[in-house]
Amino acid sequence: MITGRRITAVLGGLALLGALGFLIKGNIGEGLVYYLTPAEVLAKGVEAEGQAIRLGGLVKPGSVVWKAEELDLRFVVADETGTIPVIAKSAPPQMFREGMGVVVEGRMVDGVFHSSSVIVKHSNEYQPPADGHTAPAEAYKTLMKNGQD
Repeated sequence: MITGRRITAVLGGLALLGALGFLIKGNIGEGLVYYLTPAEVLAKGVEAEGQAIRLGGLVKPGSVVWKAEELDLRFVVADETGTIPVIAKSAPPQMFREGMGVVVEGRMVDGVFHSSSVIVKHSNEYQPPADGHTAPAEAYKTLMKNGQD
């Protein structure tokens, strides 16, 4: 037999689950950041403008311009069919290189991706640098353009 107490407990539990689901859905929806390729962002057109996005692709060779004194990093992220210029106001990660996979998080503004963070994609296998390889400080100099040190 079902008692009034059991019905109240079941209804209270359902109400609690419903409220919890509503809160989770609302907070997750606002905090989602989608991972897109350059071709997907370009296909979205103006719909992509202003949205929080994670853009993933390869750093196009010859596109990196790093002005250390201004903390101004500019490069192009590319995939098979699209390219998007990126501006980041931060120092590049130590392993950042042309031709390497990268994920940048930020927003599209007037066709340019303004990045709040730059993440380098790499394999999970760590290998220490071989003897005679460039020190990290020297590796950063390879990012310098226009004769800047």
